[in-house]
Amino acid sequence: MKLHSVYATAVASREFQGAALCLGNFDGVHLGHQALIGRAKALGRPAAMSFDPHPGKVLSPALAPKLIASQARKVELLAEHGVEALLLLPFTLPFAATSPAQFEAMLFDALGIKAAVVGEDFTYGSRRAGTVATLKTAAEQRGGSVEVVPFVTVDGVVVSSTKVREYILEGRVDAAWALLGRPFDLDGVVVKGQGRGRTIGFPTANIDTVNELKPAPGVYAVQARVQGETGWRGGAANIGVKPTFGGGAVTIEAHLFEGLDLYGKGLRVRFLERLRGEQRFGSAAELAAQIARDVETAKTIVARSTR
Repeated sequence: MKLHSVYATAVASREFQGAALCLGNFDGVHLGHQALIGRAKALGRPAAMSFDPHPGKVLSPALAPKLIASQARKVELLAEHGVEALLLLPFTLPFAATSPAQFEAMLFDALGIKAAVVGEDFTYGSRRAGTVATLKTAAEQRGGSVEVVPFVTVDGVVVSSTKVREYILEGRVDAAWALLGRPFDLDGVVVKGQGRGRTIGFPTANIDTVNELKPAPGVYAVQARVQGETGWRGGAANIGVKPTFGGGAVTIEAHLFEGLDLYGKGLRVRFLERLRGEQRFGSAAELAAQIARDVETAKTIVARSTR
């Protein structure tokens, strides 16, 4: 179903009248977020409210988290999971001063939602003074309701964007996959590199990405999809500074099992499993031998990847 995206301050809109509105940042649209959407679907017409930029980038820029997904990717994921309308609120310092009462009026009076769907730790308003209890009271006074969705856990770990980020930064992309319900991915454009991979028999696509969050340096089994295509192609990717060749800026390079000319094309890369950390080799020949082993291992992982 097509996602209708609205970027505005909260005003009455037919898109949200009578909707079950999920509230949150939705970074990554992980299993916890998906549980909120599932509850909203059960109530009727699912919608969502989020913020742009992430509140942390306004309130504490130096400590703001690196986002799991770009705003465009978040919108895409919300649509994939069945959200029918999205309200993206510009988050500013004046908006951060909104009182809980003003926020409640925005939801139930201006937007006219039927129900608010939140996690059990949800807070809102200036200094996070609003709680699930105060939101319930405000909803009941207006004939609405608040649905509280318990924390989702995977193998005893509470699913959260913070935990997903932690796993990705550690290179534990398989653990992040378990919490996201999908492999972590990033989007980029293939740009020309120094061509060293081609000289040792393993040409790579150098990916220029706007994604803030990237996995720890190392070698990964990946799948990649070319913009405009529907299928995924297997490969192995390296994130790092290429220490064997003297180091430099951190790059993301993907070697796809099928050789393709991808320069200038958009590419989405999803990370299945980390094979090893980045290493410095004594020669280009030693590096090529290791890459050959990495590629064989990656082929096995891609072939068995059915999640």
